[in-house]
Parts: sequence; structure tokens; C-alpha cells
Amino acid sequence: MKTIGVIAGVSWESSIDYYRILNEEVSRRLGGLHSAKIAMYSVDFEEVEGPLSAGRRHEAAAKIVDAGKNVQSAGADFFVICSNTIGMFTPDVEKATGMKGIFIADAVGKAIKEKEMKKVALLGTRFTMEEDFYRKVLIENYGLEPMIPDTEGRKIVDDIIWNELCVGIIRDESREKYVRIIEDLAAQGAECAALSCTEIPLLIKQEHVSIPVFDSTLIHSLAAVDMALAD
Repeated sequence: MKTIGVIAGVSWESSIDYYRILNEEVSRRLGGLHSAKIAMYSVDFEEVEGPLSAGRRHEAAAKIVDAGKNVQSAGADFFVICSNTIGMFTPDVEKATGMKGIFIADAVGKAIKEKEMKKVALLGTRFTMEEDFYRKVLIENYGLEPMIPDTEGRKIVDDIIWNELCVGIIRDESREKYVRIIEDLAAQGAECAALSCTEIPLLIKQEHVSIPVFDSTLIHSLAAVDMALAD
């Protein structure tokens, strides 16, 4: 079994689920007392998000690269970054360490393509929804058609992520807002919804909406187990 490098704390609310899923899935596949080999480094998210939001991306990247070096020193064979947004720094860590990273957008795109769906309601932070580092992967690598909420919808989705989900606040009113946004995109032709912020699955489950949802936290974790157990 390979050792999974886990760059966590981005935010820690969803990193908890990564640790649980990785171990549950290894246990399920191998049985007995097996659990995942994990080298986890958890960053202080304020030191990453602050510079990122201020436009100083090189500072944010440097924090994540340092975390990558730490998990490598701890014995990691490859790595995942427990975030869709901060996943933008996957290439930076790969370049600095020589380790292979599983970019979460690739894992999500592959999972959706395997279900033979094309039009995807894409929900995440404003970075994930509006910039091309994530959408470009879905479009160019997997032939998908990402659909994002309108300006007001994007602000609602982004605000709830940063001000509520990342600090452990789960509100029914916020869930209702997300459901309306997803259903609006479904009415415009979206065949499924990519929950492309690892905190969104804390709020939205399959039973809440009418179209299939793709849980990026679960998908990314399962991809890591696949790599860890590959020959």
C-alpha cells in the first residue's frame, strides 16, 4: 500500500471527512484491521485564504508547497489537496516535490464522464466557478459543459462557503438557497451537479435535489485509495 499525502486544513471541516473516507474505504476493500497509510499535514487556513483573496497567490502557493514538502518528508508517495479551490496549487506542489498529485478537478471530471453526463451545474467558491483552472480541466480533459449560477447566485454560494460551511455552520435556510440555485440550473439543462467545494457536501445531499450530485470530497478520496492500492 502506498502512503497518501494529505494536505489538509483547507478547511479542516472537510478534511475530517477525507480522513474518515480514506480509512473506511481501505478497510472495506482489504478487510481485517487494515487502514490507510496517511501522511497528513494540516495548514492554518487563514495563512492561505488571506493571501489568496488579497491577490497574493504566490504567498498562498508557498504555504501549500511547504505542506507538500512536509508530507513528502513524512513518507508520502503521492498527494491530494483537500480542497477544490486550493487544488489550483497541485501543479506547484508537483513541481516542487516531484510527487504525483491527484487534482480534484480531474477526479470529479472523470467520475461525471463515466456516468455519460455532459452538462454540469458547477458550485464552488467564486474562484472555482469563475476562473479557468477548474473549468478548463472539465472542458478540455473530459468534454463536459460546466454551467455556473448567475452573478447573484455565485455570490450566495461563495458567501455561504466562507462565512458558514468553513466555520462549521450548517443552516437550513442556506440549504434552501443552494437547492434553488441547483434546481434553476437543472431547469436550464444541467444533468447533474458537481459539489466542487469540499464543504458543500456538508450541506447538500442527494436527497435534497432532483438531479444527481457528485460529491467532490468522496470522489477525490476514492481516487486516492485507488492510487494507494494500485499495483
